[in-house]
Order: sequence, then structure tokens, then C-alpha cells
Amino acid sequence: MTRVTLYARYSSDNQRECSIEDQFRLCREHAARERWEITGTYHDAAISGASMILRPGIQSLLQDAQRGLFDVVLAEALDRISRDQADVATLFKHLRFAGVSIVTLAEGEINELHVGLKGTMNALMLKDLALKTHRGLRGRVEKGKAGGGLCYGYRVVKKLDAGGEPIRGDREIIAEEAEIVRRIFRAFAAGKSPKAIAVELNREAIPGPLGRAWGDTSIRGHVSRGTGILNNELYAGVLVWNRQRFVKDPATGKRVSRPNPESQWVRTEVPHLKIVDDELWQVARERQKQISAIFGPNPATTREGRAKRLHLANRPVSLLSGLLTCGRCGGKIGILMPSRYGCLNHHRRGTCDNNRTITRKKFEARVLAGLKDRLVSSEAVAEAVRAYAEEMNRLNHDRRAQAETDRRGLQKIERAVAGIMAAIEDGLYQPFMKARMDELERQRVEIADRLAQAPADIPDVHPNVSNIYRKNVVRFTEA
Repeated sequence: MTRVTLYARYSSDNQRECSIEDQFRLCREHAARERWEITGTYHDAAISGASMILRPGIQSLLQDAQRGLFDVVLAEALDRISRDQADVATLFKHLRFAGVSIVTLAEGEINELHVGLKGTMNALMLKDLALKTHRGLRGRVEKGKAGGGLCYGYRVVKKLDAGGEPIRGDREIIAEEAEIVRRIFRAFAAGKSPKAIAVELNREAIPGPLGRAWGDTSIRGHVSRGTGILNNELYAGVLVWNRQRFVKDPATGKRVSRPNPESQWVRTEVPHLKIVDDELWQVARERQKQISAIFGPNPATTREGRAKRLHLANRPVSLLSGLLTCGRCGGKIGILMPSRYGCLNHHRRGTCDNNRTITRKKFEARVLAGLKDRLVSSEAVAEAVRAYAEEMNRLNHDRRAQAETDRRGLQKIERAVAGIMAAIEDGLYQPFMKARMDELERQRVEIADRLAQAPADIPDVHPNVSNIYRKNVVRFTEA
């Protein structure tokens, strides 16, 4: 009996969780009509179809396909599996290598033609949808309405039109937060640093954006990107939209921001949202320019700086970046200067009284020495041996499963060849039979090569694994 697994996905909050069950119900009905055995289900909820990389459901499906747990993947439509043309082609190639076919209720059994044409259509649909969404947001911004997001000092206005539909994009000023914004501008214009302003606000227990503590970065932000309290032109009564765009990194599937040239920005006067008067705004801008002149241009705004920033975007700042917490407040410990670690809440926000710092060299040496001592303990070595044995067992199981799948594939090919030969002997030859025989022979050679190259099972536990582990620990601390 054909073994089939089901896959379903819905992509956004506009769809409901029961959409997954609806897709599974339709697929189960189809499997019952075909008399297929359902061996499992996989799904991804509220996740975009533009990338497979971040979807745990499709990744688990691919891993189990390589282990030979099913013969067919059944889905409602090809765009439920992925809308990305390259992802569809890659998944199709990997599943076919594993001897698994894709069947959808909308398109039937998927072949190269579906992958090419349907993948192109889905990619074009995504691009067209993005353009229409962008055009709609621009029209909203040009009317003085928000194009997305909500910044400190404003709240969403919930109103309905004559037809009872919600009116989107309206904002209004929150008086209490507006006074804090003006206080920040006045303090900065008077000569206070963003860090000193943040510390003062935190001491008075004034909540910052999203209810968090104030930090110097939330006040000074980034001038070229328009982030931070001091750079938000909305406080001066100007709505600026389309400063940046987002693209998906093909390696990770995550969205990455890219700045747009100023010629593509959309500016709209919104005097009803003005919080800071023109004079105070200009004084603050002039002080920013003075600071920039003293310390030089921000490296991130230069061409070389942008290239360096992109090169280092996914690299940690130091060996222990993101791994350290303060014993007093539980906040992050980070590098305050090139050679010292300290509590960021104390030094940037003033919300912690832990003023101790330690040199980077001394701290990292302590951590590495501790790791080395603990990693070569008897308990750690026993755990390493257990994990090694578990992984070897898994690899051996996967090899046996793949070999079994290949042997079944060979038997299926031999039966197909025998059937064609019997038909020819009975005088039922058709021209397409030669092409079919050639294809079957190609598949037979591929499977035979895989079986010939498959390594024999290796011992579950290497006799020298303990010494190998200890040597690797030493190499790790040295690296």
C-alpha cells in the first residue's frame, strides 16, 4: 500500500487555525479514495510561503522523507508547500532523490513542468501583491494617515465609516507622553547627553517606548534612518514614509532592512500630530550636527562603513556576546569599551547599581578555563560517549532505511520493465515505450550506484571516543 504523509500551511492572521484542519480533511478524503495509508502529518501555522528555511514543519517533512518513512507528500495545492520558485525546485529535487513524489489536490502529481510554470506564477503573484500593498500604503500616507507602526507619543484612533468598516491609519497625540518628548528635546538642546536624559527618566520611573526602560539609543537613535526620539520628524509635524525597504536573506529566510535613497521618501505635512515646535526642533538638529562634526561622520553612513557593517552583520561583537547577565538586575553584560565588560543597565540606563567592570582578557580566560575543566569531567565524557552512540545509531538507521527504499525502488523498476517487455512480446509495442525504458534504465543505474557507494555500518561507539573528545575540548579552548 502507498504510504502518504499530509502537509498543510496557512500564512497570516487573516486566515484561521482551522484552515490547517480544513486542508487535512480534504487531503484525508483524497487519500481514502486512493486507498493510501496515511503515515503522518506536518504543518506550519501563520508562516509565510515565501521561504522554506524558517518553517519547522517542512524541514521535518524533508528529514523524514530522507529516512524513507513515506512515498508520497499530499497537499491541497503547490503554493501551500511554497511560493518561492527556488524553494519549490529544491524541495522537488530532494524528495525525488529520496524516492518521494508530490501530489496536490489542485494540480495532481507534480512534475518539472509544474515546478517551472507554477513556481513562476506564484513568484509573480507575490511580487504583484507586494507592489499593490506598497501602492496602497503610499496612498494612505499621502492623505496624512500612518503607513504602519506606532511610535512613542501617539495612539491608534479607532473609528468606523458610514458602512461600519474600520477607518485605518488615524493617530492622535497622548498628552502625557507628548510632554516627555518635549522634555527630552529641551534637555538635549540644553546640552544634556542622551545617556544622562535616559538615566534621569528611569530614576523617576517614567516608562519608555513599549513600557520598557529608557536607553541612550532609544533617544539618540540613528540619524540617517530617522530612528530614535530626536530624529522622528513626526514630532515636528512631518510624516516621512518609505525610508527603508525589507528584503529576505536567501540564506536565512529572515527579513533584512535596506535604506532607500531620499528621492524615494514620501513626506506629508501632518500639523495635527505636531508635538515639538519648529524652534526647539531646529535647536536639537543643530546640536546633533555639532556633535557629528566633533566626532566625525558615523561609519555606518559611509560607503566603506556600510560594506563593513554588512560583512559583520551576523558576527558577534565578542567571544561571549549575548551570553552574559548581571547578577544584580538580570540585564545584559556587554562591552563598554574595547577591553572591559560591565552591566549595560547601569552604564546606559542607570537602572542598576552594579558599577563593577572586568577586563575582557581576564573574564574570557576565566570562562574558557571553567569550560575546559567542566567539559573533561567524568560526567561530561560519559555524556559525550552517549551522544556519540545515539548519533551513530541514528545514522545507521537512516542508511538502512535509505537502502531499503532503494531496494524497493529497484523492484518497482524491474516490474515496470517486465511489464513493458511482456507487452512488446504480445505485439502491443508503442513508440513511447522506448523513452519509458530509457528513463527506467537511468533510474536503475542511479539507484544501483547509490547502493554500491553506501558505506557499511560503522561501530556504534568508537573505542577511542573518550580521548578524541578530550583532544577536541583542548582544541576548542585554544580556538
